[in-house]
Amino acid sequence: MNLKLSIFSIAFVILFASCDDTRVFDEYKTVGDSWHKDSIVSFEFNQKDTVKPYNLFVNLRNNNNYKYSNLFLIVSMEHPNGFTKVDTLQYLMANPDGTLLGDGFADIKESKLYYKEKFKFPKAGKYKVSVQQAVRKTGKVAGEKSLDGINDVGFRIENLESK
Repeated sequence: MNLKLSIFSIAFVILFASCDDTRVFDEYKTVGDSWHKDSIVSFEFNQKDTVKPYNLFVNLRNNNNYKYSNLFLIVSMEHPNGFTKVDTLQYLMANPDGTLLGDGFADIKESKLYYKEKFKFPKAGKYKVSVQQAVRKTGKVAGEKSLDGINDVGFRIENLESK
């Protein structure tokens, strides 16, 4: 009886996970227990559609060892023609009482952070998105050498409407 229940559970998880019909690209890369300031996490993908708009996200998995209320990221997107657009972004990561924002019921939280809304890719071809942390303590010029509590960095592209 336990074997049937296990098989049913696995089949249910696979079925449920495959129902995400807005996902175009979704990938995570681990940075270990801490994200070093010189560690650049990159994602490459081929984009064919230049007509429809998409939402682009930077995704993070972090735990209670993350001690800041916000997060600064430098995100660059290299286009097929070699043009690179660089953005410095700030995200709120915790409530005023220190509890982490994001989804998750254990100490691991997953945050889906908007990078670009309703973005139309200007050219078909291979794109590369690179993400680097740029957190600094208040009043300090030098950045934090590493961010404890950040475990995984991801990048996601979503259709604006379901298929």
